[in-house]
Amino acid sequence: MDKFTSLTGVAAPLKITNVDTDMLIPKQYLKTIKRTGLGSGLFAELRYREDGSENPDFVLNKPAYRKASILVAGDNFGCGSSREHAPWALLDFGIRCVIATSFADIFYNNCFKNGILPIVVAPEELEKLMDDAERGANATLSIDLEAQEIRGPDGGRIRFEIDPFRKHCLLNGLDDIGLTLEKGAHIDAHEQKIEGRRSWL
Repeated sequence: MDKFTSLTGVAAPLKITNVDTDMLIPKQYLKTIKRTGLGSGLFAELRYREDGSENPDFVLNKPAYRKASILVAGDNFGCGSSREHAPWALLDFGIRCVIATSFADIFYNNCFKNGILPIVVAPEELEKLMDDAERGANATLSIDLEAQEIRGPDGGRIRFEIDPFRKHCLLNGLDDIGLTLEKGAHIDAHEQKIEGRRSWL
């Protein structure tokens, strides 16, 4: 998993509450277990018309937001089914951070396991960030995970809270496998001890 230390990028405003995982990545894209290639299906039912052409009114299809790496979204982001394809699709598109007033628990946990930083802010802070994000190509936000700060284009700063263990994992690029590999020497020592005691195994 890639480390997340800081991020400066275009923030796209997604003024939708209750964005569920089916909206993030529709069911027809769930046939794969690969984490790559899902970016094209992100928000597919909003991004594309029935004939497959792009919907020019959807925020991520607008020229200023095509390379957005941050989403500023409404309340209860990531609700619905527990599909891990949702953070995979966000990451494959290039989104490394989602800012909202609340997240569904399973989606929130899955973000950390895939190198995405979900940030919870107060409603009045979200309103300010949404206003920043609506500036188009000038909608650049900076996220400093170490300092736990969001910095706006006008120099404003918003602090956010994050669990210290999750912060450690993101800063060091540690998913569940990475955390296990950190204990590799202890695991090897334990296996050698067991082998000595139970050689018949």
